[in-house]
Amino acid sequence: MLENSFGLAFFLKSPHKDSKMRTVYLRITVDGIPKETSTKRKWEASRWDQKTERAIGSKEDARALNFFLDSLLMKVNECKTELMYSGKPITSEKIMDYILGRLTPRIKVLEEFESHNREMAALIGKGYAEGTLDRFTITINHLREFIRIKFNRVDMEFADLDLAFIKDFEFYLRTVRNCSNNTTLKYIANFKKIVLRAIDKEIILKDPFKNFKGRKTKIIKKPLSSQELYALENHYFTTDRLNVVRDVFVFQCYTGLAYIDAYQLKKTEIKKGIDGKLWIISARQKTGSETNVPLLPQALKIIERYKDHPLCLERGTVLPVSSNQKMNEYLKEIANLCGFPFTLNTHMARRTFGSTVTLNNNVPIHVVKEMLGHASVKQTEAYAITEQASIGREMSLLDKRLNKKASRMSKSDIAILGKLEKEILQIKRKYNIDTA
Repeated sequence: MLENSFGLAFFLKSPHKDSKMRTVYLRITVDGIPKETSTKRKWEASRWDQKTERAIGSKEDARALNFFLDSLLMKVNECKTELMYSGKPITSEKIMDYILGRLTPRIKVLEEFESHNREMAALIGKGYAEGTLDRFTITINHLREFIRIKFNRVDMEFADLDLAFIKDFEFYLRTVRNCSNNTTLKYIANFKKIVLRAIDKEIILKDPFKNFKGRKTKIIKKPLSSQELYALENHYFTTDRLNVVRDVFVFQCYTGLAYIDAYQLKKTEIKKGIDGKLWIISARQKTGSETNVPLLPQALKIIERYKDHPLCLERGTVLPVSSNQKMNEYLKEIANLCGFPFTLNTHMARRTFGSTVTLNNNVPIHVVKEMLGHASVKQTEAYAITEQASIGREMSLLDKRLNKKASRMSKSDIAILGKLEKEILQIKRKYNIDTA
């Protein structure tokens, strides 16, 4: 936010007693409101030029004073720039406080981080999930250990944060903690939230993250294919433990429920929809957004199978879901027994619903978005990984349309068609689609 008028002046202030030495003062005026302070420097009146507001001469003491005054001027301009970019009003009081280092109480980094985490803990179930708090708790523990190792201190002041601190913390996470690129950037993003909170509270003005850049590695998390889902559904396991976990996973594949939503799914949330059939009508635990999913026959069979299960009767839930840790542990065992060359986890079921079960069967993406409880289609696109079968089917349709048109094309049109066919062949090769 720009000021209407701004003025800055250095001047000598007359002492109470007659003396050759006078104190150099700084006055800042913004929109007609002046603030002045002593620079704690004294200078002879005879060696001062008020027009230039600088010491006269080329002696060492004059050069030193002028350099100090130039530094103060740079600090004022830096403060003005930071206030302007942050959209905050520029006032003479804020600039003076910044110069004198009394802008805010000396609140420390970990102290503010802990305050944030306490507030988040109080809001669990009221906008925040427990898993989110866990991630911020891990971040503060990493940050605390980094400060101890790097600086041999128990905490840092926000004023000490700079780009070098951020990069050193990033390096610590990648090396000492052996975090992957994406995990490192998640912890950095959590820390950045605390810094931005401090800026909003005017604990600091300068954002140490301003020039920090990090790029996440794009990871393609594939869903189960139709064949793999069928093999999983029909595999016989000798233990009830694995059969239950498999059934819960398959139920997720046909409903799109996240692990926590499947775990908490109550019998009261299975209701008749407007079509007279059974639906899951509930709210997502993570976001609170409404989730309305019509139950497919495969999901209904699983519900019927466990309606009298002791754990379901005790908890009033639809399925006897184990802890997330146990689920993922048993899913690894299931993947090995099924001969899958990859690891199963609870979230893969949600991706399988978004891709293999729905989009691969021509369910529009905006409908899939609603069933998954996403806020935007962009979120759904990350789940909707199109199978090769879908690509092959669409390309076959394109082949037919182009061949149909070929009979009534001119020579120039046929030449263009030839180019298109070459492009189709390249696409097929890219996606390993059978070109025979």
